Amino acid sequence: MKLENVVPWGRTLEEYQLMFNLNEKDKHKKILGCSDGPASFNAELTQMGGDIISIDPIYQFSKQQISDRIEHVRPIVMEQIIQNTDDYLWNKFSSPLHLERTRLSAMNHFLADYDKGKAEQRYVQGSLPELNFADKEFDLALCSHFLFLYEEHFSLQDHIQSITELVRVSKEVRIYPLLSLEGTQSNYLASIIDHFERLGTKVGLEEVSYEFQKGATTMLVILANE
Repeated sequence: MKLENVVPWGRTLEEYQLMFNLNEKDKHKKILGCSDGPASFNAELTQMGGDIISIDPIYQFSKQQISDRIEHVRPIVMEQIIQNTDDYLWNKFSSPLHLERTRLSAMNHFLADYDKGKAEQRYVQGSLPELNFADKEFDLALCSHFLFLYEEHFSLQDHIQSITELVRVSKEVRIYPLLSLEGTQSNYLASIIDHFERLGTKVGLEEVSYEFQKGATTMLVILANE
């Protein structure tokens, strides 16, 4: 993985709570955050006494490298958002400037925690579809803004292998959003639900209390077989 191919963009604990319908009981579970990138979710939840490990290939890089990359891509990302404002729902964020400030705050919180978190093995370099964790090591695995969203870069089989691995290491898997970058429902969703249902796995769609990308109001929930 090359750093120049990475677009780091971090979300907050509050956003994770809304994206994944996390309640107080959930926040006390052993959690795996998949593709968390520079989100402040891990740092904030750890400060509250949570038990969480985040995985992302970006964690192979130093704090300074990630910080420099954030500063490089920030104006590019914001320009794209401004050019496509109609693709987003501006209720939680009042404006692109408000969004940018929130994202920078989250990423700065992450950066302040990064070295400590790496030393505590809360930030682990890794990526789907192979995770270096034991079977059912986690109570809950959360995958934010990776699977489905980038379906043009990953095949249906890639998705099935990745979700199978998440189900292997966790008792419950939640994935959000279920739309592609174009804002349409992923072409893979129906096939993936069918695949896991045929295995006897409990699969369902659940409405969430978060919508920034228009139409992204649902998460996929998979309960591992006992």
